[in-house]
Amino acid sequence: MGSETTLKLPTIDFNDLNLDDSNNNNSKWEVVKSKVHNALIEYGCFEAIFDKVPLELYKALFPSLEELFDLPLESKKLNASKKPYHGYVGQYPMVPLYESLGIDDANVLEKVEAMTNIFWPNGNPNFSKTIQSFSEKLSELDKIIRKMVLESLGLEKYLEEHMNSTNYLLRVMKYKGPQTSEAKLGLSSHTDKNIVTILNQNQVEGLEILTKDGKWISYEPSQPGTFIAMIGDALHAWSNGRLYSPFHRVMMCGNEARYSTGLFSIPKGGYLIKTPPEMVDEEHPLLYKPYDHVEFLNYYYTPQGQADQFALRTYCGL
Repeated sequence: MGSETTLKLPTIDFNDLNLDDSNNNNSKWEVVKSKVHNALIEYGCFEAIFDKVPLELYKALFPSLEELFDLPLESKKLNASKKPYHGYVGQYPMVPLYESLGIDDANVLEKVEAMTNIFWPNGNPNFSKTIQSFSEKLSELDKIIRKMVLESLGLEKYLEEHMNSTNYLLRVMKYKGPQTSEAKLGLSSHTDKNIVTILNQNQVEGLEILTKDGKWISYEPSQPGTFIAMIGDALHAWSNGRLYSPFHRVMMCGNEARYSTGLFSIPKGGYLIKTPPEMVDEEHPLLYKPYDHVEFLNYYYTPQGQADQFALRTYCGL
């Protein structure tokens, strides 16, 4: 893998766009859709400008995360889940700066409140509403991106099934500052395993993305309040490799903690990720057998799966 580069990711403006715009011959929809398609083929991700998240909500988010991560470790470990990587993750010697928690169905207030009450038995309405509102707004961006992806691939007839096949998980993350100017690993290089990830961060940078030709891009937001939209392995497989699922990592330096969020659209357990026949031809032979996302995660989080850089290919590749 190559060295870090100053190459910039594409920046795409989603302001003034709604899901219904694709049905109304909206010219901006078509322009943005083309940019999304090209960015996901070339980079597997892009920077999104999206003003549906109000500034006051954005400003409330990171103090809420600090409040959460300041809880005792015993409390944070109460964030448990039967699903791999859905609960508390941290205290790993390989990535000592990193810890994160997961909130299933974070766009649903009742689900967020139920999780919040585990940490704060008397409730924490401000935290719950901030997390739910933020997740709900970002889920709109997720849906717009996924609709554009299906349209650009000529797969509109699968849209309803595709949208109904997922739930949302919000992972909130903290990376401690390593107290040195020398770059330290915050999170190991990996691809996401889900459909689409939408990342957001405070003012502390560190996200790096690997290009197809092996160069690391150090992501620097073009303006405050932007997001990174990224393809996961599930959409890469579903599109029969048409869309690139990029490796990415976090490198930390300095004294400040980095707080970030990731909204993940995740295939429901029992739903088979199966490449549509329209994506398979002589030039594009089928790459992956149909698979269940949760069953794949059970493999991925074994020692064998963790040691395999291309675990999905090993698990169900052809």
